[in-house]
Amino acid sequence: MSESTEQDRHTSVPRLTVTQDNDFFFTAAKEGRLEIQRCADCQTLRHPPAPACPACRSFEWDTVESTRQCTLHSFTVLHHPKDPAFEYPLAVGLVDLEEGTRLVADIAGIDHDELEFGMELEVAFSEHAHGEILPQLRRRSAAGLDGEAQS
Repeated sequence: MSESTEQDRHTSVPRLTVTQDNDFFFTAAKEGRLEIQRCADCQTLRHPPAPACPACRSFEWDTVESTRQCTLHSFTVLHHPKDPAFEYPLAVGLVDLEEGTRLVADIAGIDHDELEFGMELEVAFSEHAHGEILPQLRRRSAAGLDGEAQS
């Protein structure tokens, strides 16, 4: 049995559903970039990606690349139910991106007792349950962003 299939048997995490409206996001993540969907008509940013703009209902959109700099808006620390795809306790954060929209992602490399609303974070990338590369939040580095996927 392949390693991927073995891991799939031991997790309840669903595989990503990639569509024409979110393919850009997952492709950019594999390249270490965070792309945000933007309405081509009214310039409203939106995440998660969607077919239509929630502000003006336009179906026309493009993307902008994020600086990946963000501020912790809220967070929770999960203890149960446990899935073998994750390490527990698992911190999940809601961040305000510099560009003006929000993102939800796991928080890594920060002791849960150190998490504070308003703390400066950055978006990195990490391999998840089925080998997909997804955003992950970490302490903002003084040296800047490296753009590489993190394990």
